[in-house]
Amino acid sequence: MIVVEPKVLSVNVTAEVHHGGWTGDKGRTGIDKRSVSGPVMLAGDAVEGDVVADRKNHGGYDQAVYAYSREDAEWWENDLGIPLSCGKFGENLTTQGLNLRDSVIGERWNIGSATLEVAQPRTPCRVFAGFWDRPNLIKEFTDAGRAGAYLRIINEGQVRPGDAIAVVDRPKHGITVAELFNARGEDRFRIFKVLAGQDSAESVRQWALKSLERK
Repeated sequence: MIVVEPKVLSVNVTAEVHHGGWTGDKGRTGIDKRSVSGPVMLAGDAVEGDVVADRKNHGGYDQAVYAYSREDAEWWENDLGIPLSCGKFGENLTTQGLNLRDSVIGERWNIGSATLEVAQPRTPCRVFAGFWDRPNLIKEFTDAGRAGAYLRIINEGQVRPGDAIAVVDRPKHGITVAELFNARGEDRFRIFKVLAGQDSAESVRQWALKSLERK
């Protein structure tokens, strides 16, 4: 068995802003992301060169960077029988050698000169389904349980294709991206209560407390 060290396979930013009925309330979307070759700056709540059209539902501190694994993309390729290039999931970072679904909420990664923190799984939306021109994609994606991870930018810095991903901190609560993505009802409420506890980083605690308030 070949072991692949965790790394960034591709860095992706918006290549084309699309318009049309499928693009959501704003009538435009930057979901069409494609690979770039050079370094990209991650700063504040933004990826250099990227476009987030719907700031109400996407972007911001808790959704600054989106990562999706190449291994899960390949699973979709086999399942659907279609090629899926890096960026096709709307991800900024295509990872390799790292099971994102097993990443713990609040764990931190060093990539290039940046430090990122796993914030939450991404919930599929109708813009994603429209981008793929696949009406049932939200249900298919939810049923498959192969969610990517939103990341916070803790320390600003540059990342580039080929950069190693070093997991430098992992919270003891152990709640994973997959567990939160698959949770429903009271189970989801229980998870947020755990994440709001003292074992979580302050950024995670504040996000969990806000999520509990919205219940």
